[in-house]
Amino acid sequence: QVQLVESGGGLVQPGGSLRLSCVVSGITRDYLAIGWFRQAPGKEREGVSCISKSDGSTHYADSVKGRFTISRDNAKNTVYLQIDSLKPEDTAVYYCATDRYYGCYDPPSEYEYDYWGRGTQVTVST
Repeated sequence: QVQLVESGGGLVQPGGSLRLSCVVSGITRDYLAIGWFRQAPGKEREGVSCISKSDGSTHYADSVKGRFTISRDNAKNTVYLQIDSLKPEDTAVYYCATDRYYGCYDPPSEYEYDYWGRGTQVTVST
């Protein structure tokens, strides 16, 4: 079974930065993309970003363009989400997930993703 573990969340002031990590482990199989999603209390889960395995192409939600950067380290089976210029509205639980069948599109859709981590909390507050 594929497992994904997110880390790097925490409490940060507005304007600060965080780097989230997603480590894929267990019995891994081919996948087309890894996506980052987030869910704030009382709101729907939304796609934030994704990165393709084949060519490294990336997509971002409009709300995070210019502030979030997704990257990967294939040797470590890890995908990162660098978050800069954090805003209070970025507060959410952030999840990573694998897409084995569809690919990375703008915006990433949660319905296309198969395996999910348990999330890491990002809180932006003074």
